[in-house]
Amino acid sequence: MNREVLERQFDDAQLKTKKGTFGNQVTYIEGAAVIARLNEAFEGTWSFEVVEYKVFEDEIVVLGKLTAEGIVKSQFGSTRITRNRDTGEQVSLGDDLKAASTDAIKKCATLLGVGLYLYGGNGDGHNGGTKPKPENNSNGNRNGSGNGSNGRITNNQLQAIYSIGKSKNMSQKAIKDYCLETFNKVPDYLSKEEASTIIQELQNK
Repeated sequence: MNREVLERQFDDAQLKTKKGTFGNQVTYIEGAAVIARLNEAFEGTWSFEVVEYKVFEDEIVVLGKLTAEGIVKSQFGSTRITRNRDTGEQVSLGDDLKAASTDAIKKCATLLGVGLYLYGGNGDGHNGGTKPKPENNSNGNRNGSGNGSNGRITNNQLQAIYSIGKSKNMSQKAIKDYCLETFNKVPDYLSKEEASTIIQELQNK
């Protein structure tokens, strides 16, 4: 396994942004770039399969499995069902399933180090220069060093996030996805200020 290739940061041109839940800009990597990275690292000798999928009223959830060099990584991917703006009818369930599958591939790839630095650390303590939130000049929180200007999330805050989320009938995955969509970080790598924002927003849900 070529970890150097897997964990290499992406060029700025490969990073895309989209509007998050609260209007903030969320940085992400397109599926094609992740697949290209996997091909480069494993010389094309990897595979992905959809183990299971569920179609809900407004969302599709896919359980995917990525296999490479005898290593197996599984993750859930999801996407909202695309509907016709006027009629509310589904546009293409097949396309939505593809989107959820691509999301699962991307999340499986992060378990191998692909783009992991965007989600709270790249596994080797190296931060590099790309920041998911340009307006935040401190990226120390993303490698777990806890030396950012605002400090790492406290244990009490972390417990509060999961406790409040659970009281709102949210699963652990839903809570993590909520934090990722809001600050592009999993709960463990939030700063104190970001954690406070999450706690307040969860309380208001």
